Amino acid sequence: MPSISRKAVTMPESPIRKLVPYAEKAKAQGKNVYHLNIGQPDIETPQVALDAIRNFDESVIEYSHSAGFQSYRDNLAAYYQKVGIDVSSEDIMITTGGSEALSFGFMSTCNPDDEVIIPEPFYANYNGFAVAAGLNVVPVTANINDGFALPPVEEFEKKITPKTKAIVICNPGNPTGYLYSQEELEKLRDIVKKHDLFLFADEVYREFCYDGATPFSVMNLEGIENNVIMIDSVSKRYSMCGARIGAIVSKNKEVMTSALKFGQARLSPPTVDQVAAEAALKTPQSYFDNVVEEYVERRNIMVDGLNAIEGVFCPKPSGAFYCVAQFPVDNTERFCQWLLESFEYEGATVMMAPASGFYSTEGYGTQEARIAYVLNKESLKKAVKCLEEALKVYPGRTFC
Repeated sequence: MPSISRKAVTMPESPIRKLVPYAEKAKAQGKNVYHLNIGQPDIETPQVALDAIRNFDESVIEYSHSAGFQSYRDNLAAYYQKVGIDVSSEDIMITTGGSEALSFGFMSTCNPDDEVIIPEPFYANYNGFAVAAGLNVVPVTANINDGFALPPVEEFEKKITPKTKAIVICNPGNPTGYLYSQEELEKLRDIVKKHDLFLFADEVYREFCYDGATPFSVMNLEGIENNVIMIDSVSKRYSMCGARIGAIVSKNKEVMTSALKFGQARLSPPTVDQVAAEAALKTPQSYFDNVVEEYVERRNIMVDGLNAIEGVFCPKPSGAFYCVAQFPVDNTERFCQWLLESFEYEGATVMMAPASGFYSTEGYGTQEARIAYVLNKESLKKAVKCLEEALKVYPGRTFC
């Protein structure tokens, strides 16, 4: 029988979805599973987007331009300008989700065996995108005790080699919820400028910043305009995860021309989803105000609840809707599987994503789990109670 490719062998499986079979079995046994493992919000999609889909009455669903509809790119540029990011439609290419945007960005800027530096823990699929592009991920480890702040500049400098081509960040962060400050981003700017690297920034959670914090976009870093590539998506901003629309944004014309070649090879981003995404730009600010207020309350229920459990530590995030918690267990992968296979409290259990899959360094994150606080507040309270009761009886509980 023919063998599969080396890329297929090395492509990592998702730590977010790998326990799904255990969750399905738990549900088949009648358990209610609180899904804290995946960033699928239960927030309603804006009505203007839903109406645009319902009112779509074209007789043919045609291809769009490979870069996306001009009207959408024009209106998206206006949105960016409104939030203080000065770009034109020519700096924007619409993609099939933020995932495709990063993949096109990697393939447009890097050669096989090049290296990209990423602060860990990071969104697990960055590993997959890198493998698909033939790149090597070089991690710089952030510490849970520092709330996952940007590691010292010296740690980045140590990892730079002749093969280093880019630094990749997510801001606000998935999985940690950490929001990089302007000062931290300027430190990265100096490294990027010194070594002439690309800086990729996944800014899909821009609207979700808390406690008075405001996001600072890498597009506003002075002096590296041609080094910066922003990745964006409608998935979380408008609670439209199933509408696979993202964007790659850069003032580097050569990068954008190259990305368009990959875009032409896949023909075009989804037509009807672009219609919905363009309509979503009309979402009133009140929608975001309400959503942010809701997420702050959910965050407080989850994070404060976790920190009230003996032996658990969870830094309070300033953005997105994730947190990473440290548990007093032998191994969170075993703990998460045990929760689904062998535990229930009042007919329910919890599904989390073991954090080891968000680290590139072998052996890191084995006592941590990523939690997405995307459920309603009552469900989150019950999920925290489940975890509290589970830790009382888990065979692999550790004690200080």
